[in-house]
Amino acid sequence: MSKPRRLEGKVAIITGAASGIGEATAKVFAENGAFVVVADIQEELGLKVVASITAGGGGGGPDDHNLNHMMKAIYKKCDVTVEKQVKETVAFAIEKYGTLDIMYSNAGIMGPVGSILDMDMDMEKGFDRTMAVNLRGTALCIKHAAQAMVERQIRGSIICTGSAASSLGGVGPHAYTASKHGLVGLVRSAASELGKHGIRVNCVSPSGVATPMATENKLDPSKIEALNCSMVNLKGIALKPKHVAEAALFLASDESIFVSGHNLAVDGGATVVDNSLAMMRQRKQ
Repeated sequence: MSKPRRLEGKVAIITGAASGIGEATAKVFAENGAFVVVADIQEELGLKVVASITAGGGGGGPDDHNLNHMMKAIYKKCDVTVEKQVKETVAFAIEKYGTLDIMYSNAGIMGPVGSILDMDMDMEKGFDRTMAVNLRGTALCIKHAAQAMVERQIRGSIICTGSAASSLGGVGPHAYTASKHGLVGLVRSAASELGKHGIRVNCVSPSGVATPMATENKLDPSKIEALNCSMVNLKGIALKPKHVAEAALFLASDESIFVSGHNLAVDGGATVVDNSLAMMRQRKQ
């Protein structure tokens, strides 16, 4: 017996969907019956994601003849720091599919790595750029998705990618940590306003995942996974992009129909469990 498809006929925009968590989520959403707009600045990779989804089956429900002829996924170039492009991406989704049920604001960058004493602050690659992508970009996605949902009276779901660095200091670069802390505040504030329209706003916050973003500073993926495994309380499994995608699927689906303003940690207990005392006791024994 096939599993029920939890987003049957829903329309989703996923930013940063050309690789990593966004790519995994685009595939998971499509497998669960959603039509997906793959929004990213990386056109070649984005088109590859679309091709892999359209080759893999899925899409509209068996009795929905109006939806079955549509592409299950489509690429749209979108720089989330440019408001015009975010607005155009929302309009594009509605033009292609007739509605917008889910906005997953996932696009993000790691930003400068190093001491705060000499941190790069400029807009090209420093602190300001990190805030522009991770926080301002998220605000734009929430703004324009919510406008479309309110106008069309859609009880939609808006999801944002946070991080373990949304809750703890010292687990990410300074600019990245600041942006992700701000993101959680933005999610809660947006949820407080949009609840009256039936729109849910939530955050999914993973610990270290070996994505292209995490490895952009020439870090070895296996070392990232090993470091994350050493930090988390839950042992015996390495966090993968698909695990985060499945958490996002829960927040996108009606299974979380009464969940809003929530920061869903996908971190193996890293942000709530401190094993340092137990480890000290073990060393003394």
